[in-house]
Amino acid sequence: MIRMLALAFALPLAAQDSDGETLYVLLFHPGPKWEKGKPAEKQPGLSEHIAYYEGLSKKGTLVLGGPFLDEPSGMAILRASSIEEASKIALTDPAVRSGLLTAKVRPWKAILPRKAPLEDPKNPKVNLTAPGEFKIKFTTTRGDFTVKVVRDWSPRGADRFFSLAKNGFFDGCRFFRVLTGFVAQFGISGDPKISAAWREAVIEDDPVKSTNTRGRISFATGGPNTRTTQLFINFADNSQLDGMGFSPLGEVVEGMDVVEALYAGYGEGAPRGRGPDQGKIQSQGNAYLEKEFPNLDSVKSARVVE
Repeated sequence: MIRMLALAFALPLAAQDSDGETLYVLLFHPGPKWEKGKPAEKQPGLSEHIAYYEGLSKKGTLVLGGPFLDEPSGMAILRASSIEEASKIALTDPAVRSGLLTAKVRPWKAILPRKAPLEDPKNPKVNLTAPGEFKIKFTTTRGDFTVKVVRDWSPRGADRFFSLAKNGFFDGCRFFRVLTGFVAQFGISGDPKISAAWREAVIEDDPVKSTNTRGRISFATGGPNTRTTQLFINFADNSQLDGMGFSPLGEVVEGMDVVEALYAGYGEGAPRGRGPDQGKIQSQGNAYLEKEFPNLDSVKSARVVE
């Protein structure tokens, strides 16, 4: 490979990713059609080779790729389920098929761990595009409820909600701000390391196309373009929030009685009330909540079901 490709993520890497797919190395060398004495960038068919691996990078198959600077050779690290699949990827390379390059496939094992997807908000696995409509089933300590999301209502918000649920972000999250007749708020990770990673991972606002009525769910914000991971479910007609930029992305379609039964005894959060301090949740996680606010209900799991 003759120039550095866009990296899906940086080294170090694990021997296997979270889906159990093994990593493989492709070693490239000049083939019979390589024209000696001609600069690498002028070799016929090189652009197709680069385009092929750029496509694999966008799909998340290519982990890392680039040339050796001291010779017309290079390497690529791929995510594949087997050596046969990795070999098929190598043999499909236009430059290998034309004879410009040869490729050898070797299993590869790193000795240092890489970040899990939820520890890296830039990981493609936590930046998914949601379908037009989908449902997320929440299993909580109070019971189950289901949220239906309509992407057109709030596209960026729907994509973020979908991505977080797909990766289990909400598992273990507490409903830390439950105000009777107003909202139930959640979405701060119980793991301080994950909270720190997502604290600045903001998404831009979406136009308000729906309204904050009972059962609708919206992202919480701290001002324009500050949505991260926190959401709230409306207990009543809170349409006054529409003009403040809170854009609903879906609504509870099953189990609203469960949502309304979430523990609300702590009231408003600190410093205005005696409830949990969001800064301490961010820095100390569930350890802080379990010690100081043990009655809070929590999400056992939140999974995309449609």
